[in-house]
Amino acid sequence: MSDERPARFEAIYNRTYSRITAYAARRCHSPQDAADVVAETYTIAWRRLDELPAGEQATPWLYGVARKVLANHHRGDNRRRAHTAELDAEMADLYGHSPDSRVELAAIGQAFQTLPDEDRELLSLLAWEGLDRAEIATALGVSRNAVRIRLHRARRRLSRALAEAGIHLTPESRFAPAERPL
Repeated sequence: MSDERPARFEAIYNRTYSRITAYAARRCHSPQDAADVVAETYTIAWRRLDELPAGEQATPWLYGVARKVLANHHRGDNRRRAHTAELDAEMADLYGHSPDSRVELAAIGQAFQTLPDEDRELLSLLAWEGLDRAEIATALGVSRNAVRIRLHRARRRLSRALAEAGIHLTPESRFAPAERPL
């Protein structure tokens, strides 16, 4: 094995690890699950290193891989949850409410949860991950135009859900993407 492959992987890993880990952590129920998703994502990246795009295009590619790993993880998780529904209800009662949470944030979270999975993922990639449309297109495996259309529709559905919950955002605060880390 040449020294080039491990060095390339290490450079990509070091550049993307914190973003992919944050992505997984926001979508998993526990840090252990997030760690498993991240480990599987980078295992796939190592196996498919020759397919991994160079430069900044590696990040959205890895988001796409992590998205698929998460989907598999959630399917398995859903099967396990079907067997432990009573325990899940107890855990939700214990940890579902934070005493310092504001009512408006809870309403926004509930409105967000009413959206279809595809809308939540799209808005999360934009707002939490700070991806632009081209990067989202790569992560989702669709065209930039499809992202533009889906994003418009997702924003409209979220606005409707927020209005129904009595939340009215100012134009400046609507769906602004997160600051990108340096």
